[in-house]
Amino acid sequence: MANKRILISQPKPASNSPYFDIEKRYNVDIDFRKFFSIEPVPAREFRKLRIDLGSFTSVVFTSKIAVDHYFRVAEEMRFQVPTTMKYFCINETIAQYLSKYIVYRKRKISFADGSIDDFVCLIARTPEEKYILPVADNHRNTLINKLKRKKVKVTKAVFYQIAYSDLSDLKLDYDIVVLFSPSGMKALEENYDDLKANNIKIAAFGSETSKAVTKAGLKVSIKAPTTDCPSMTMAIEKYLKNGKTK
Repeated sequence: MANKRILISQPKPASNSPYFDIEKRYNVDIDFRKFFSIEPVPAREFRKLRIDLGSFTSVVFTSKIAVDHYFRVAEEMRFQVPTTMKYFCINETIAQYLSKYIVYRKRKISFADGSIDDFVCLIARTPEEKYILPVADNHRNTLINKLKRKKVKVTKAVFYQIAYSDLSDLKLDYDIVVLFSPSGMKALEENYDDLKANNIKIAAFGSETSKAVTKAGLKVSIKAPTTDCPSMTMAIEKYLKNGKTK
């Protein structure tokens, strides 16, 4: 098997992670390295945006991180999120994650199938809502632009920032590098001059991550989520199982 080493761009998980099962089953070495960190925008800085959280009737979530920071800022600003607030999530996993902060009621929580296009269609069904989209400072405007074309008004607000890790001590001699967001791809570009020369295979989670990889001039060899492989571990295992590691 040609692929001996895999780099996961996340912190090392708990001992019961499926990644460790893959290591044993396919005789590969898997390393973990955090490519970037999340830094909160404190309430005092958020106030400078002059955004009134109480003026919105719906919140649009594209990640669990966005969920955490929306409710963090709300708490820091002593804003009591009303029980009438509606939530639109890009997938069911994020929708279920909301139960960490609110009583889960399906009539107030809607979710798409994970794709941007389905998410846009979901939100566009109720254009009269006043939407706020919590994002990072490096957020791409793909979703915003698609919603604008549907005549849906959404206010984008930066609730957290991305700080790229210093990877100068990490030699990029891996066969597969696994990315979970466009920020992961950006971290690679920030740290390495000629990624094409490394001849590595990229595994990308999510359509936006795949787009970022392609934009950087690289090829996505492993994609998730898909119908057959809803998780990245399943996608990697399928790739290895099929012997596509030449």
